[in-house]
Amino acid sequence: MSSLHKSRIADFQDVLKEPTIALEKLRELSFSGIPCEGGLRCLCWKILLNYLPLERASWTSILAKQRELYSQFLREMIIQPGIAKANMGVSREDVTFEDHPLNPNPDSRWNTYFKDNEVLLQIDKDVRRLCPDISFFQRATEYPCLLILDPQNEFETLRKRVEQTTLKSQTVARNRSGVTNMCSPHKNSTPSSLNEYEGMNEIVGPLYYTFATDPNSEWKEHAEADTFFCFTNLMAEIRDNFIKSLDDSQCGITYKMEKVYSTLKDKDMELYLKLQEQNIKPQFFAFRWLTLLLSQEFLLPDVIRIWDSLFADDNRFDFLLLVCCAMLILIREQLLEGDFTVNMRLLQDYPITDVCQILQKAKELQDSK
Repeated sequence: MSSLHKSRIADFQDVLKEPTIALEKLRELSFSGIPCEGGLRCLCWKILLNYLPLERASWTSILAKQRELYSQFLREMIIQPGIAKANMGVSREDVTFEDHPLNPNPDSRWNTYFKDNEVLLQIDKDVRRLCPDISFFQRATEYPCLLILDPQNEFETLRKRVEQTTLKSQTVARNRSGVTNMCSPHKNSTPSSLNEYEGMNEIVGPLYYTFATDPNSEWKEHAEADTFFCFTNLMAEIRDNFIKSLDDSQCGITYKMEKVYSTLKDKDMELYLKLQEQNIKPQFFAFRWLTLLLSQEFLLPDVIRIWDSLFADDNRFDFLLLVCCAMLILIREQLLEGDFTVNMRLLQDYPITDVCQILQKAKELQDSK
């Protein structure tokens, strides 16, 4: 470990040991990357995402309260309904003339059941395909949730419900008459908007990985609960990206994609005109970049490094727009020389792997405003 790195760790420790955390100082340090030693990143992210308050004295009570609240959520939303289902089972009495599996009424209990199944199947699919090349996500956690996974439990868990569902509703779109249309969305297609839950696994993944690898075993044990609340806080800031009805509003994803191009126009007119000439719209690449916070463009350690800077910036998602603009400018020569096909391939499979170079360029763009 270099003396410079040791000095940075010491700087973080000095800030974090104060009775009241100096937020601006913490942001300044974190923007240049947070050391992973000693659980520093885990702690800093929890502060920067407003999960932990700035007063150190309240951390223990806040964490205990939030983790108990998470357990309460599990009991209310998974365990108690699962027990009721196990006790009652499914009988002919569940099917009545007024309410039955083909009832199109939005208030139908069956309609709600099928819609919940669609969400559960999508979540199950997303979780299974999250970072398949990283062993961490393929092995069992060190601290499974005993409230749910206790072998003595006889209630229906969400996992059991997904396994028992025979209708592959993640590939079925149902119209008002109950007729089904088969559809198979492709990962690299250009959607107008995400479903309200699709892609959220890419946001949860880096958070959970960071918290579940905390060297502090007590905090690692509660990685699931801490991830839930940090994810909730983060989604409160970016949720407009996932709401289709807001796509064309000033807070929607279409506006943000156009903002990337307007920033590029201001910083590099030649490159902007080239992309316009080839009719390469920001929807073709910036949609994924922005909605998923670049989590699919780089390896996980690099994504985490980018997120250090995003979380540390006071206007964090304005900075994300600058990062996207910087990514374009850094491959300007290749884009200026390439045709439509070559350039689309570059933008769909970004060639630069040095994220520090990208962040440095984004900071230059920010400072030149």
